[in-house]
Amino acid sequence: MKEYSAESDRDLFIFRRLSDGQIQSFHDEGYVCYGRLLTDHGLALMREEAMEEWNEENREFDESQTWLKNSLLTNIHRRSNLIRRYYFHGPFVDVAQQLVGPNLKGVTSQLSFKLRGNTKLAPWHQDNGYGELDPYTAITCITALDATDVESGCLWIIPGGHRLGQIDVSDQLTVESKEAMVEVSIEMDETNAIPIPMKAGESLIFHGWMPHKSLGNTSNRDRRLLFLRYADADAVEVYNNRKPRLGKLIRGNTRFSEVKEYEADLD
Repeated sequence: MKEYSAESDRDLFIFRRLSDGQIQSFHDEGYVCYGRLLTDHGLALMREEAMEEWNEENREFDESQTWLKNSLLTNIHRRSNLIRRYYFHGPFVDVAQQLVGPNLKGVTSQLSFKLRGNTKLAPWHQDNGYGELDPYTAITCITALDATDVESGCLWIIPGGHRLGQIDVSDQLTVESKEAMVEVSIEMDETNAIPIPMKAGESLIFHGWMPHKSLGNTSNRDRRLLFLRYADADAVEVYNNRKPRLGKLIRGNTRFSEVKEYEADLD
């Protein structure tokens, strides 16, 4: 499998930091459309590595399963060297420090694919609803591997919806149900909901409290997203007796030895 390094990053990724205006917009609206972060070469390679791993699982759409089981391939950074490089050293890391703080860990990497024919709706939810983390500063970073629109199942969000705070889904989520990939759903007033179409290689960043959903893919095109989530290095799982959320320490320090040791061999 191909290896990547700091020398190859400039050929694959587009680095830039958030402007003061973008940071303010994130805090006010709960999200920021951040533009393209992959070069043409980087996008082509990431698609290739992502599809190799997706096809390795022989994933086919199953109408009887939830959108989670149809659409997600978790811990993709352990399977793709390029995605691991992007996760741990790519453009999102500096941005995450700007929004989360100096001490940072990666807490989720997954493919979120709705290939043509996958008509499953992903209902309204918060990413922090699928795993409540404290402090409440975790962010989700989405990279589109295809052009996405309403027909192909792009994300919908509610600008400012993060101001609702943590919506209680404790009746739906346990450690066991999370491991079983049981679907979480919240009721939302959709009056102000907007779709977020994206071009291939573009990115979207939003707060862990941002309500979002996606419709089924009714197009003849694939909708492939890379989902990365970052949190404070000391973030704990509220739903799991406040145990530290395991994730690779990417920047700064942590008070938890288990976080320091977690995936320390991966780079």
